[in-house]
Amino acid sequence: MNVPADLKYTKDHEWVKLEGDLAVIGITDYAQGELGDIVFVDVDTLDEDLDQEETFGSIEAVKTVSDLFMPVAGEVLEFNEGIGDETELVNSDPYGAGWIVKVKMRNTNDFEGLMSADEYTALIA
Repeated sequence: MNVPADLKYTKDHEWVKLEGDLAVIGITDYAQGELGDIVFVDVDTLDEDLDQEETFGSIEAVKTVSDLFMPVAGEVLEFNEGIGDETELVNSDPYGAGWIVKVKMRNTNDFEGLMSADEYTALIA
């Protein structure tokens, strides 16, 4: 199971990477493995300001649909258009080309409060 040490994680299996004051958010390798083949990612909250743990979209796999939850409070600035055309990127490269949204964080304390790679690894063990 791939759990990069330079990212932060949520109990809902989202990951967060900081790029300046932006948070790049996706689902973990564990989550994509549990979901199976992802066929659609829906983010209808572009340009909205959301609180931590609010739903920002959903992800649909062949057998199920799961909500996506905001790991950090802030404004959803960008949706990864690449996964609109190639949803399989979420399965094949969840920490790279398969990212889902970029968010302008309201408060960096939200990021600091997320799980480390070790804590997330213990959660999914």
